[in-house]
Amino acid sequence: MKAEVKDDNVATARDVLTTAQAAEYLAVSHQFLEIARLRGSGPSYCKVGRLVRYRRVTLDAWLASREVSSTSENV
Repeated sequence: MKAEVKDDNVATARDVLTTAQAAEYLAVSHQFLEIARLRGSGPSYCKVGRLVRYRRVTLDAWLASREVSSTSENV
């Protein structure tokens, strides 16, 4: 019987998203993510060769960091 190993740092295929998938997940356009990536204002991403990938946990953390309780708060 094999022991099941669980490592929270190991991303499964469903935890790594393309730009289009990340945009859908965040309910923004893919252009928003591309521009934010160029400006350095968007969520962190990974480069795999020439491919850009977003970790779901990173998107969740970035979204949480943008949370405000008043319109007068700056993000």
